[in-house]
Amino acid sequence: HFRCLVRYHQATAVNLTSSINLTSSNATTNNNNHHAANMGKKKSGNRKKKSGAARRNNNNSGTKSPPLDPSKTVCKFYAEGRCKNGDECKFLHTDAKVAPPAATTCTTAPPSSEATTALPAGLASSMSLFTPAQQTLATQLCNLPGTTNQCHLFQKWTTDDAKDNDKKKALMSKLELVDQSYPDGGLTGYLTNAIALLEKSRRGENPLEGWIPSVPKGEAFEVGTDAFLRSEELGLKEVGKCGFILVAGGLGERLGYGDIKIGLPTELATGTTYIQFYIETILAFQSRYAEPGKKLPLCIMTSGDTNAKTVALLSANNYFGMDKDQITIVQQGQGVPALYDNDAHIALDTEDPYDIQMKPHGHGDIHALLHSNGVAKAWQAQGMKWTVFFQDTNGLAFHTLALSLGVSSKMGLIMNSITCPRKAKQAIGAITKLTKGDQQKTMNVEYNQLDPLLRATVSPEGDVNDESGFSPYPGNINQLVFNLDSYVSILERTKGVMPEFVNPK
Repeated sequence: HFRCLVRYHQATAVNLTSSINLTSSNATTNNNNHHAANMGKKKSGNRKKKSGAARRNNNNSGTKSPPLDPSKTVCKFYAEGRCKNGDECKFLHTDAKVAPPAATTCTTAPPSSEATTALPAGLASSMSLFTPAQQTLATQLCNLPGTTNQCHLFQKWTTDDAKDNDKKKALMSKLELVDQSYPDGGLTGYLTNAIALLEKSRRGENPLEGWIPSVPKGEAFEVGTDAFLRSEELGLKEVGKCGFILVAGGLGERLGYGDIKIGLPTELATGTTYIQFYIETILAFQSRYAEPGKKLPLCIMTSGDTNAKTVALLSANNYFGMDKDQITIVQQGQGVPALYDNDAHIALDTEDPYDIQMKPHGHGDIHALLHSNGVAKAWQAQGMKWTVFFQDTNGLAFHTLALSLGVSSKMGLIMNSITCPRKAKQAIGAITKLTKGDQQKTMNVEYNQLDPLLRATVSPEGDVNDESGFSPYPGNINQLVFNLDSYVSILERTKGVMPEFVNPK
């Protein structure tokens, strides 16, 4: 029997979380939001993986991109008596003291009441190429405290006024764009947040420390039962009051597909693509359940990787029957810099000292984009009551929409998470209620965090199946329903900025 579970949040309206992921020294650009060094959507991995990343970076003795020659670099762990690689270690095993890498330091100016770090020679000789704002940004990056300064970005710059000027200006423009697009303090704010989070990760701090897990409040349905049909009937009255939000910033590389995922076929008989299926379904809802003349809006979040192809696919197919003015496309920025080590140094391109590695910022950007583009408020003004968030390749997403709207309506919910049955220890995040004192929150907890959290608190057996044959902690599928009035109010207060966490790799 198919079981549909609806778990809901009475007061928590925003639970998507961004992250800072740490790349190892040989990182390359990766369009996969979840497995690259970025501030993205995927939750942090287990401690073993984080420790492995820390070992890789420490073996590089804090070097910056490009890495130092291992054959000439002393192994820090050998010096501390704890290198596990033995004769296979690529770094020097010697009793000589580990010296700080010269390539990553800047010359310090004489002390003064406003002491600053002297700029690298190539940057200092090039400052006239930049706007005043870019000059200020470059100086700020070089004057971040201690070993966290970003002087390495400019260490290989030439001092020849005519050579590579265009590349220098291009890099400063790129850094400026990041500075302008990151809402919490610009580029230096991003790096400052990263440093604090990386330090907590290095110390092994558990972000769930002190929180007590419990089964979230919710309802489970069997298809065709009286309870199912009553809730679905109630929800059908709400379907015509929904705005739909499709998060489509990723490519299909993990699926062996090099194009945008919404262009994949939902099935092989007709070859109907996901975007066609979604739009035709929304139009069917509109035709049958919306008030006469009311259009149900669709917002699509794209990225630099998917925006042009998404627009082209829609245009080439006449928007699959939907009016062009029904569709709003909001594009994520160009991402955020990949970080090279635990001091949050920005990773240079491995082949170009005048470029940096960028990674996507993650699905949590959708909230800030809906706010900054005025989408949520516009929908509110159009009389929409609900916002429905769905993923780019979930063809079953709308099958339980009416059911979840029925539950949200009768319970007066601000946020509703649609979940699926989940076997204990199954590799899927679980919707979990967490309590600490008088604080409560219902959120996704990664499967590799849930079991140890349960063992350390309320269940010595950890995550186990109950009499239903499934874990009592249901699986998260990132299918969300928000009450629009409450959501707009929260966006006004938070500007859609999401809390961040770190995921070293």
